Amino acid sequence: MIVRIVNMHFKETAVSKFQNMFDAYKEQIRNQPGCSFLELYQDKNDEQRFFTYSYWKDENALNNYRNSALFQEVWPQTKAMFDEKPQANSVVKIHSLL
Repeated sequence: MIVRIVNMHFKETAVSKFQNMFDAYKEQIRNQPGCSFLELYQDKNDEQRFFTYSYWKDENALNNYRNSALFQEVWPQTKAMFDEKPQANSVVKIHSLL
């Protein structure tokens, strides 16, 4: 399993637009083959900073989403709202404490 963590900082004028867009697309993204989890978190100290956490079956599933028509629709809209370049990290789950 791959855990994908994306740290995004948006223009102040784009925050509510991004939240609405995420709400509109989240179920479609969650229903992509190989995606088992997707959530959005807002930084409590910076209302313009958000994090997405998603779980993907493997690298192929993540790459298939990146190459999908859905991603090609979502990414340009999101990219135009950034205040700074997002930071994306993919980590592989090794152990669980629970």
